[in-house]
Amino acid sequence: MNHLSEEKSPYLLQHVHNPVDWYPWGKEAFDRAEREDKPIFLSIGYSTCHWCHVMAHESFEDEEVAKVLNEHYVCIKVDREERPDVDAVYMAACQATTGSGGWPLTVIMTPHQKPFFVGTYFPKNPRYGQAGLIDILQKISSLWKSNRGQLVKAGRDIASFLENAEDTVAKTPERALIKQAASLFRRQFDAKWGGFGKAPKFPTPHNLLFLMEYSVLEKDLEALKMALTTLEAMAKGGIQDHIGGGFSRYSTDEKWLVPHFEKMLYDNALLTMAYLKAYHLTKQPHYAETARNTLDYILRELTGPQGEFYCGQDADSDGVEGKYYVFTPQEIKEVLGDKDGEEFCRLYQITSEGNFEGTSIPNRIGMQDKAWDLQDSRIQKLYEYRLHRTQLHRDDKVLLSWNGWVMIAMAMAAQILGKECYLESARRGNIFIEQHMQDENCRLYHRWREGHAACQGQLDDYAVYGLALMELYRATYDPYYLKEAMFRAEQVRELFEDGEKGGYFLTAKDAESLIIRPKEIYDGAIPSGNSAAAMLFGALSSYTGNLELRDVSDRQLAFLAGSIQQYPPGYSYGLWALMGTLYPSSEFVCTSCDENIPRELTAFLQEQYIPNLSVIVKTKENQQELSRLIPFTKDFPIPQEKAKFYMCQGGKCMKPQTEPPNIK
Repeated sequence: MNHLSEEKSPYLLQHVHNPVDWYPWGKEAFDRAEREDKPIFLSIGYSTCHWCHVMAHESFEDEEVAKVLNEHYVCIKVDREERPDVDAVYMAACQATTGSGGWPLTVIMTPHQKPFFVGTYFPKNPRYGQAGLIDILQKISSLWKSNRGQLVKAGRDIASFLENAEDTVAKTPERALIKQAASLFRRQFDAKWGGFGKAPKFPTPHNLLFLMEYSVLEKDLEALKMALTTLEAMAKGGIQDHIGGGFSRYSTDEKWLVPHFEKMLYDNALLTMAYLKAYHLTKQPHYAETARNTLDYILRELTGPQGEFYCGQDADSDGVEGKYYVFTPQEIKEVLGDKDGEEFCRLYQITSEGNFEGTSIPNRIGMQDKAWDLQDSRIQKLYEYRLHRTQLHRDDKVLLSWNGWVMIAMAMAAQILGKECYLESARRGNIFIEQHMQDENCRLYHRWREGHAACQGQLDDYAVYGLALMELYRATYDPYYLKEAMFRAEQVRELFEDGEKGGYFLTAKDAESLIIRPKEIYDGAIPSGNSAAAMLFGALSSYTGNLELRDVSDRQLAFLAGSIQQYPPGYSYGLWALMGTLYPSSEFVCTSCDENIPRELTAFLQEQYIPNLSVIVKTKENQQELSRLIPFTKDFPIPQEKAKFYMCQGGKCMKPQTEPPNIK
């Protein structure tokens, strides 16, 4: 057994019985490397990563590889989900030196953490022109002894390049950036199958959220069509689980049929947000159904006993990718009987030829007949059969920012679908964070597992949690959530702000020092912490009218605009934040003599989608707290009866009314 046995990360624990003498990231490993004068072999991955498993089975469970590693290197394993700061540094090195990246991430570096060799997956032995891991390890070990200066210089050069990478120059935000992004999305759009570019295709839900928002603000039906076409194609494809709900990580083909089968919490949260928005805009029920199925999947399979949300599920079962999800016609008939079995096979394209390695991934591509509801007893039979046929590994660690995205999705669903169970889930998630993921000084932890919270919270944790609190305020109008969102926003400024060059660092000012202090801006699989911070400051500025928050928001938007101009479609969540300032806003204050939210307000907000809308509800019960948080609300009297509605739009205010105004 190596040095990973005391760790909590499921990924690290998967490697605890490797013959490789792994260490977790930390002083003990670095001290040993310096003491024994050895380079460090760093491997970064995550527990539901298919190619991480492949490399582990081929190499890290292999005695021959382990012998080379243990003799010539000090070996460190890192869970990239647990230490996104470490991953960000060395992924930047990989992209800078190779032009691409991914996981597993393989790094060889000096005892002082300077990388001089970076790559991703390597087979044990050379294969089809790809270098083999043993050859790489032996050559670098020989160089370390015979020509170390070359390696050390390479490490210094890479570290210096990362540290001196071109800084973002703030730029005044303009609508031209927004329109340029929409234009580039149009060029990349696959009109036949939805999505953007060629295979593999990633959902990237924030791209779709941006396009839907843009379609409303610019009255651009083509932008809406791009988003809806993509959402419908994904919902029909094999990337959606038509038996258990939820979505896989990405599609390996252009038509969303064959997924990479791992399911990630953040994908499902962000996709839910996109389907909810599509329903809110179109009122077409299939979008709401997909959103419900996805949230119900999260509640059923990725939710812990205290309301916490787990990271995801593996692509592999019994060492075989996708085995959990695929069927043969014979299996279906054995579970459902001949009549229902044949009907399911027809509706979900389960054939003897198969569409994935001789078996079939259930899908609805090209099908017009109505699908079976996931609550249908026949679907439930297949679900129960699948549960017992083979097992899926679940990564049951809790990451704060990912939990924040789920809380946002749940609170949105409560508002748009009117389902109290989703609001309760968001509230429970918040209680869990308050009780288990902050210290005595209200500093957040990044990770929790098996009763143990660890790793300092990073920018994403604070910013996304702030957004979740804002969404809880929108769902409940309880000033407590607004107050907490303001507190987390202040922590973002205090702990992460780059007062010299603008924007926010990934790590806090008192965090462990790495070779660089990373600052992530690009909206990749998940919106960046800088985009989330921009959205948070913009929302708080709009709700409170606080001039200092408005200045903070403006500075962050200018910082983002400087980066966005390089390639606007890569910053879609940041662009959405920019749209909050660049387009007209609406402010809505409801005063009520009743402590409950007026039904007509709830119905009004469910019926209409109004971009850049801020809604405040003032009651007898919350008026004092609300006045402290939003001073201008003091001037709105509580009516003796009925509710009153005050609407301001585009800088102009209307007369108070007893019914929500009709806004177009």
